[in-house]
Amino acid sequence: MTRRLKRGAAPRSWTVPRKGTKWILRPSPGPHPQERSIPLLLVLRELRQLVASAREARVLLGSGLVRVDGGVARDLARGVGLMDTISLAPPLDQHFRVVPDRRGKLSLIAIPSTEAIVKIGRVASKHAAMGGRVQMTLHDGRNLLSEAATSVKVGDSLKIELPSQKVLAHLPLRAGALAFVAGGSHVGELGRVERIEVRNSSQPNLVHFAEGFSTIKEYVYVVGDRAPEVTLAAGVDR
Repeated sequence: MTRRLKRGAAPRSWTVPRKGTKWILRPSPGPHPQERSIPLLLVLRELRQLVASAREARVLLGSGLVRVDGGVARDLARGVGLMDTISLAPPLDQHFRVVPDRRGKLSLIAIPSTEAIVKIGRVASKHAAMGGRVQMTLHDGRNLLSEAATSVKVGDSLKIELPSQKVLAHLPLRAGALAFVAGGSHVGELGRVERIEVRNSSQPNLVHFAEGFSTIKEYVYVVGDRAPEVTLAAGVDR
């Protein structure tokens, strides 16, 4: 697969001009699909304007000042997506979380340094593993092994510490939970879960919100109980 992508064919979630150079960098294969991730080069050059060229971005990454989810980033094409954290070490000393805005565009939300080592992951799947443990796969591809995960269901969220992946909190998808909508016509909104509609068909289950709208379960990320556990684009005070 070529590492280049025609600018006009770039995903609509990218905040980049449609006109300009013919080619643009394609994200490397990773935990997030291309439509829901943006290369680190574009984050540094277009979104934050910290560098003016790919060469300057390569020097910045080579210095080890850029971290993604607590680990040093070296690949310009690394795709960052929903709930990923990006940290720029001193003297820059900036920290961001990647979330979609109300238009579905991937944006960077400034967060305090204490949040740069915390992430919320949605449980995408789970199955039994050897030794009586349970393996949970989160939306960003990371796998967690636990002996006490029987109460965790697919669709729930986990608040984890980075890079150790220690589970700090279990955020179940249930009535009354506060959730972030990551797709659909209500992308970028926070809502209070009212009920979950299980449909006995090939159609996806629906989550209905107290605010009067509904969306498919896959788009719903529980982020807290009374208030969000992390800073999000909706601007709700924690």
